Amino acid sequence: MSSPVTTRRRLFAGAAVAVALLGPAACSTSGGEGADASTTTAAAETTTAAPTTESRELTILVTNDDGVAAPGINTVVEALRALPDTTVIVAAPAQNQSGSGGRTTPGGAPASPATTSGGYEATAVAGFPADSVNWALDGGVAERPDLVVSGINLGQNIGKLVDVSGTVGAARAAAARGIPALAASSGLADAPDFDTAAELVVAWVQEHRAELLAGGAEATVENLNVPTCTAGEVKDVLEVPVDTVSDVPIVPTDCSASGPTPALDVAAFNAGYAPLSVLSVQPGG
Repeated sequence: MSSPVTTRRRLFAGAAVAVALLGPAACSTSGGEGADASTTTAAAETTTAAPTTESRELTILVTNDDGVAAPGINTVVEALRALPDTTVIVAAPAQNQSGSGGRTTPGGAPASPATTSGGYEATAVAGFPADSVNWALDGGVAERPDLVVSGINLGQNIGKLVDVSGTVGAARAAAARGIPALAASSGLADAPDFDTAAELVVAWVQEHRAELLAGGAEATVENLNVPTCTAGEVKDVLEVPVDTVSDVPIVPTDCSASGPTPALDVAAFNAGYAPLSVLSVQPGG
């Protein structure tokens, strides 16, 4: 298994760099030591009186298709819980529902209290992944989430596997209801690298946080797949389209190999990149 990512991937670097650059500037004044104290005080009062969206809690609904007790969902839940000013709600299938795509239960599926494998409060929905999202949005949770994270799935959901993936199906169910969604999967292995996948999910959330809180994020579906490396480390996150033609070899990923930058998700994943693809809300679109 690869070691956790130790540097922020270029795709997600912008927000962190911007915050770092703005920090010192926020502490300076243009007037130097002779600046009008009353002006400074008034500015501070104005800032206090008009809080930005950054002061509001970000609410994330987490689901999956491996089941509420699966290790992947527990890893990403714990990673997201560590973010400041973030509320994490978990509603996931009671049992493994891999390969169920966007299927739903007519009339909805019943739900009952549960916990993740780490003991975090959750709801187990006796149906498909999309049922879990619909249950939450149809009144199962008190607050409409700003984002739905589906995963972390055991096994990559790339290429031809995308439309049959329950992980993706849950994300599409959220986007169909007007909520941005991120599906996340880790490369199939005896010891899948959920930690690296969770780190990249957190980085994605940090990059998009302000937009999500402002309500300006389009209700899209993004699909992130993170290899479990047998050698080397996961390369950059790579924004690429889905390969709808090639077969998806389920083999261990050698992340140390070099070569030209791949153009599609299957090749990117097999070369050790973490492909990120924007999907249609409906399968085959």
